[in-house]
Amino acid sequence: MLAKGYGMADLEHDVRISPETIFEAGSVSKQFTAAAMLLLAHEGRLSIDDPVRKYVPELPEYDAPLLIRHMLTHTSGLRDWGNIAAIAGWPRTTRVHTHAHVLEIVHRQAALNFPPGTRWSYSNTGFNLAAIIVERVSGTSFQEFTRTRLFEPLGMAHTSWRDDYTRIVKGRAIAYRERDKTFSTDMPFENVYGNGGLLTTVGDLLRWNEHFDAPPEGDPLSTVEQQQPGRFSDGRAHGYALGLFVGTHNGVREVYHSGSTAGYNAFLTRFPAKRLSVAVLCNATSAQATQYAHAVADVYLGERPGTSAPSAPAAEIAANGGLYRSALTGAATTIGGARDALGGRTWTFDGHGGAVATDEYGTKESFERVTAAKPSAQALEQYVGTYASDEAETVLRAVVENGRLVLKRRPDATIPLEPLYADAFQAPQLGTVIFRRDAGGRITALSVSEDRVWDLRFRRQSQT
Repeated sequence: MLAKGYGMADLEHDVRISPETIFEAGSVSKQFTAAAMLLLAHEGRLSIDDPVRKYVPELPEYDAPLLIRHMLTHTSGLRDWGNIAAIAGWPRTTRVHTHAHVLEIVHRQAALNFPPGTRWSYSNTGFNLAAIIVERVSGTSFQEFTRTRLFEPLGMAHTSWRDDYTRIVKGRAIAYRERDKTFSTDMPFENVYGNGGLLTTVGDLLRWNEHFDAPPEGDPLSTVEQQQPGRFSDGRAHGYALGLFVGTHNGVREVYHSGSTAGYNAFLTRFPAKRLSVAVLCNATSAQATQYAHAVADVYLGERPGTSAPSAPAAEIAANGGLYRSALTGAATTIGGARDALGGRTWTFDGHGGAVATDEYGTKESFERVTAAKPSAQALEQYVGTYASDEAETVLRAVVENGRLVLKRRPDATIPLEPLYADAFQAPQLGTVIFRRDAGGRITALSVSEDRVWDLRFRRQSQT
């Protein structure tokens, strides 16, 4: 094992980074949460194909069954609680969120993004709920369970969880945000874990990866099962196992995960056929952990030709260029030109304004061509009003200022809306905002859609 440290762990006290420096690993943490669930399943104390509500009755009862496996493979359809909190004006790391907040937010979600098992959408919510399940089933804290059952048996002596952000952690690097070559502290102060929150060193992460290459006798950690790519309800495989991505890097099979929280970012990867693992932990927003890790791996693997996803022929793209809206989320995308947003998917066009984008796992998303909107200041007046969401527990007030439509949100946020297509706008802090009409054409609601939250509804309460 080779471990090195570069740069500064603490700028105020001139402490340098060493191989023993502790960092926060962000979503690299998810594989440990999944492993804890697999340990309980191995002991017969739960099944990862159990309904989630068996252990978390606080969840609403949705039309389709939501299973633990769905949460651990990001096919649950659960809205990401952090994104809901951000829409309400409290992005993660701006207040001390706890698992009580997670349960409260999830309890209020009347809908999922999609029926479980049918699509893939990254959601931290499932892994927070998984950590809660581990505690409820084991009868001990998540910190204690993982310490005695995962970390200590593998010799991961420097690994723990940030379940109390005020706890003193000896040897921890401070996280920083870099702007205009100036650094400021950017630490996570929240008490949620399981989705992230792992405090660890590069050496401990490499020990963890080694257990996949040389599993303990009897494989009590279910290393084989954890690395199997997940499947949709129709049997199609996708690229996420249980807390781990499974793919290729320059043609070589790779099992990996990235992570970022506040100013920390991380990447842990393994190339099973080569018995090669690389762990990178960083404490500045300007650092690029994934690129650093792959650059190190390439030294050992040798550079190989990469692959790219096929797309429609250039002539077909040019002939069908324009603005399209997703039938699934309402998000707009531009085909052709400088803002081309094919997104690595294969596109087909029907010649009548319709298109279908297919990703590498065969998941399809329908689009329709729309006309870019350029509403006048007078036309914008129809959207003015107060809109409230019980799910986000917040109110948005639409007003026209200086000829532009903006949303006002507590306590003092003003969010500009840029027109996309009829009744749809782009909001830099929210995503796509779509005003909804009833059968008579009256505006009755607005919805917010982004990558991890689809169609969060706000009811119109007044026109002022």
